Amino acid sequence: MSPLQLLRACDYPRMPWKNGGGFTEEITRDSGAGLEGFGWRLSIADIEASGGFSSFAGYQRIITVLQGDGMRLNVDGRDSRPLLPLDAFAFSGESQVGCTLLGGPIRDFNLIYAPERYRARLQWFNGGTRFYSAAGTVLVFSAQADLQVGIDGQLQPPLGLYDCLQLSSNERLLEVDVVGRCCVIELTGIH
Repeated sequence: MSPLQLLRACDYPRMPWKNGGGFTEEITRDSGAGLEGFGWRLSIADIEASGGFSSFAGYQRIITVLQGDGMRLNVDGRDSRPLLPLDAFAFSGESQVGCTLLGGPIRDFNLIYAPERYRARLQWFNGGTRFYSAAGTVLVFSAQADLQVGIDGQLQPPLGLYDCLQLSSNERLLEVDVVGRCCVIELTGIH
């Protein structure tokens, strides 16, 4: 596997939710198969109706609405703020979670990771941003058509809507430039 991969949204495999209540498009993961064994996993889910979320004991989750009016989560009996597009929200994977849609169906973006195996940082950007990262895995997820990304001064092929640039096995400080609306996720293994 190349340390730098461009993952196209049209190629993401579609699979049923763990609880059977909907479908997910898996963008990428570190390892494992099916819904078990991974240390981290990035996906997009379509939520057609209000209802319950799957449980992922031993994991942390960060969810962001991509399309639609938004939703409100009930996490272990407590209501979240209204979650609107590009507003990230974190919760424990083992929590009892239900969602109430604020309008019609939505599409959301999910990072699920095992905190005893990885440290994770997720940030949304809109506009021109330069940052530096020494994380082992850096993911740039595009929330627009034609996202421009540069790695150490080298312009990458443009990312389309929901495409993802994945840099794996990084062992140095990277300079990353992004121009547009995107999510950057940095994952570092805990040894």
